[in-house]
Amino acid sequence: MRVLVLPGDGIGPEVTAQAQRVLERCGELFGFALEFETATVGGAAIDEQGNPLPGAALKAAKRSDAVLLGAVGGPKWDDPRASVRPEQALLGLRKELGLFANIRPVRPYPELLDAAPLKPELLQGVDLVVVRELTGGIYFGQPSERRLGRNGREALDTMIYNEHEIARLMRTAFRLARQRRRRLTSVDKANVLSSSRLWREVAHEIRQEFPDVAYEDVLVDAMAMHLLRRPRDFDVIATENLFGDILTDEASVLAGSMGLLPSASLGEEKNRMGLPRGLYEPIHGSAPDIAGQDKANPLAAILSAAMLLRHSLGQENAAHAIESAVAGVLAQGLRTSDIARPGCAVVGCEAMGSAVVRALEAMRPEA
Repeated sequence: MRVLVLPGDGIGPEVTAQAQRVLERCGELFGFALEFETATVGGAAIDEQGNPLPGAALKAAKRSDAVLLGAVGGPKWDDPRASVRPEQALLGLRKELGLFANIRPVRPYPELLDAAPLKPELLQGVDLVVVRELTGGIYFGQPSERRLGRNGREALDTMIYNEHEIARLMRTAFRLARQRRRRLTSVDKANVLSSSRLWREVAHEIRQEFPDVAYEDVLVDAMAMHLLRRPRDFDVIATENLFGDILTDEASVLAGSMGLLPSASLGEEKNRMGLPRGLYEPIHGSAPDIAGQDKANPLAAILSAAMLLRHSLGQENAAHAIESAVAGVLAQGLRTSDIARPGCAVVGCEAMGSAVVRALEAMRPEA
């Protein structure tokens, strides 16, 4: 089983190193072999080759069974006039690998309810998943350009969706809801946007295939409020690219930190195991202000590795063990600085990774 590691920029190399350690130990404990390859993307690749997604990295991704990504970007490459940007690596990987569905689970840990800015009673029992469309919408629509208009500089971005893109995303979300609590919320802006009216129309057609799943439509502005006022009411949330990007960052508040939230980006193409080849990454950014200081929280990357094992490599027992190990170290009171509270043991990135490895070893199958 071949895993491509793309460390990326900022804290990316630090958190992916810990996730790789956990994957390697899982292979030893659960009896499967992993072969790792590493490639450069993002800002680091721009510096080295002038290209955020070099051909060698893309080829490596296509021959892998799964891809683990750290983060890309940073102030160094943030010139709005630049034609080459680190984020093009991520968008290019999604498009070239056909990764149309981004799955982001949000489940606050009981020990961390006080780490979130919301009242703990609002967070108890929250367990939701956002399924975000990844390869359409305003991030990929054409034309997308700057130009000189009658009133000076102007810019244009195009939001476009076709019914195939909407239907496959909604089927993915409905299938996931069937595995959970059988409730699906579709988020759009159908009162204003033509693309959202098509989204809702197609979503209503697909819901006929899943009569056992309760369904509702919610406007995105209302959803932004509901996520913070009544997050327990939601199970699976399906939405388009831009709305999903914004709502999942908002949902990180429920968990207490972006450093705790993993994600999986999946498509229809299968790997050598006959499972979806996926791209797995923490939802946080490159955090250049703490890069190289051993302060990053690696748990989102480690939990992304658990999703990698589950969805792309078929190692459910190992995936569950990682998730249990993470819960265990948090129950012990270990915290990185982003989730620390008075009285907690604050540890660095490497120490947190080591703690998860020790927790895994304590629950090894033969024990």
